[in-house]
Amino acid sequence: MTSRFSSSNPSGAVNSRAPRRRTVVKAAAATAVLAAPLAAALPARAAEAPAFLHGVASGDPLPDGILLWTRVTPTSAAIPGSGIGPDTEVSWTVAKDKAFTTIVAKGSLTATAASDHTVKADIRGLEPATDYWFRFSSGGTDSPVAHTRTTPAADASVAGLRFGVVSCANWEAGYFSAYRHLAARGDLDAWLHLGDYIYEYKSGEYGTRGTVVRPHAPANEILTLADYRTRHGRYKTDPDLQALHHKAPVVAIWDDHEFADNAWSGGAVNHTEGAEGTWTARQAAAKQAYFEWMPVRPAIEGTTYRRLRFGKLADLSLLDLRSFRSQQASTASGSVDDPDRTITGRAQLDWLKSGLKASDTTWRLVGNSVMISPFAVGSLSADLLKPLAKLLGLPQEGIALNTDQWDGYTDDRRELLAHLRSNAIRNTVFLTGDIHMAWANDVPVDAGTYPLSASAATEFVVTSMTSDNLDDIVKVPEGVVSAIASPVIRAANRHVHWVDTDRHGYGVLDVTAARAQMDYYVISDRANPNATSSWTRSYRTPSGSQTVERTYDPV
Repeated sequence: MTSRFSSSNPSGAVNSRAPRRRTVVKAAAATAVLAAPLAAALPARAAEAPAFLHGVASGDPLPDGILLWTRVTPTSAAIPGSGIGPDTEVSWTVAKDKAFTTIVAKGSLTATAASDHTVKADIRGLEPATDYWFRFSSGGTDSPVAHTRTTPAADASVAGLRFGVVSCANWEAGYFSAYRHLAARGDLDAWLHLGDYIYEYKSGEYGTRGTVVRPHAPANEILTLADYRTRHGRYKTDPDLQALHHKAPVVAIWDDHEFADNAWSGGAVNHTEGAEGTWTARQAAAKQAYFEWMPVRPAIEGTTYRRLRFGKLADLSLLDLRSFRSQQASTASGSVDDPDRTITGRAQLDWLKSGLKASDTTWRLVGNSVMISPFAVGSLSADLLKPLAKLLGLPQEGIALNTDQWDGYTDDRRELLAHLRSNAIRNTVFLTGDIHMAWANDVPVDAGTYPLSASAATEFVVTSMTSDNLDDIVKVPEGVVSAIASPVIRAANRHVHWVDTDRHGYGVLDVTAARAQMDYYVISDRANPNATSSWTRSYRTPSGSQTVERTYDPV
């Protein structure tokens, strides 16, 4: 089985929320919180020797290259976000075997406090569709050895592709068992992270049914560059996350919580202008920390939208639905149908449309951080609508749709779906996270007349890894809410084939020339570090159909 993508760079084009009480902890305090445990993790033989405490990672593979990442801790005090520590030489080595007997590339970089002692090596000159192993070294200390894989040549015939698919990993809400189970598979070409890799909240504000399973750092809501670096650093200490980064390359986009809840181009619901600094400064800090800590190549204007190609089988258009969007619709900010409002920005939408039209692959995959399928919620009973509104961050009275997703930007959606239909663009599959539920949807041109209006694409939505879903908010046993809500949601949304409102887990996407199939897996208990995983459902899109159908076996 093979995989590949050819990078194509795009060209891109005062919150009224009442202030809330917050505790802002400065970088020095964060240093005090983290210095002791990180120092204890350093090798006992030499406490001040460089150490690789945050693992290694690879991402954005190409036919001839791969982006490698690590973070070195040069001294016990030089923890993430501290802004201190000496310049440190870090070497990297790439080999064709795990024992490093056949070395194919090597080099060195300098890790500095200016980049939080993170380094990226953009390796080229490798062979297509080939397994490689890599490691970093510094001061006589070697990092863990990790595996990665390049992708096939652009014109290569590819029999199949297989990706892990995840989103919404809240540290305080539980353990990242989904990463561990994906790492254990050993059959992934890559894994897709569709957003909310980190969460910005202060400790205790967004846990598991109101309980903190494990505290994150810093304890305050993250606002500054030091804060965002510290939070990324805490996440990268998770052993399950490290295990998956060590097994396969990641392809990632951001959503809102890498910045702040319900972020848009000029602010966020979870940002108070002035009391929490300027949005411009906070957004810039969040983006800088993200690109320092993630094995992602920044696209033009420092966004995450870019296009990757996997031979003749598929290409993958990755979207940035936060940097350019208009503020979410409300009585103050306008109608969801206002053509002047956008979720993509003009340049990104034009880029997406032209790329889909020009594609000569069998499948057109779209990495999409918020759901594009229409979702009418007004038919739900009050006892379900209120917790759903809380989950989606909506006013809990007087609104019947989620204005943070494509439902709040109907003109962009109408233009995109009309483009697919008028140009007979087939086999477009949206891959989505964010909503903390699992869905399998047709994407109708006009939901009001579906199925008469037909479907322009399909959508597979993965649930959250750990973040609260409906049963957590209502605080009832798993499955109770879904048994009631799912039939009601499907009755009001005929394009929805399946929705599970209650469980946590991940997806495995398998693509062949004949079909694109999503297998949905659930985790037994997000609060248990040894949680088990089980398959629950599978849906597929047969080639040429633009519709979803159930299948009864995972790949």
